[in-house]
Amino acid sequence: MQRALLTIMATIFVVFCSNGSMAAESNKVLVLFFSHSGNTRSLAEMIHHQAGGDLVEIKTTLPYPQDYDTVVDQAKREQQQNFRPQLSTYIDDLNEFSTIFIGYPNWWGTMPMALFTFFESHNFSGKKLIPFCTHEGSALGRSVTDMQQLAPQATILEGLAIRGRSVHDRSTRTDIADWLAKLNVPMAQQP
Repeated sequence: MQRALLTIMATIFVVFCSNGSMAAESNKVLVLFFSHSGNTRSLAEMIHHQAGGDLVEIKTTLPYPQDYDTVVDQAKREQQQNFRPQLSTYIDDLNEFSTIFIGYPNWWGTMPMALFTFFESHNFSGKKLIPFCTHEGSALGRSVTDMQQLAPQATILEGLAIRGRSVHDRSTRTDIADWLAKLNVPMAQQP
């Protein structure tokens, strides 16, 4: 009788945990991005639409200039000086997220320095990080290597790089769906 009772209790515990009610780790998805011109924002929204989860934009306290040449010059100076822009975006607790998509424009071969600030302000240990970027020829550049150095306890999956001028092409949604399928990321439930 006692053995049967223990078996029933163990089964209830396993079912309870498998439903996520007591599971220590969440399967929640976060699509986190920084965008200057809006291309990365559009790409992030498409990924969010297909993968679901929460969508959060990283913003700096002082906005970047709108003029392309001016922002490119500023981005180069920030990299050369290893500058960390102050952010107005902070997430209190990343623990609820197990998978984090991280999007950005590729500036001078890597992520904008605002992402360096964000990485250094948060703990990504044990997270699955999935980079995506917009670019005009340099794809992901060295951003994945930089991300690995900033979050050495995270697992970084294969990234996606889309040319900025191609973000709104019809094929981009298909490229995203194929990429998510390759990564084995389930599609979001559509209402």
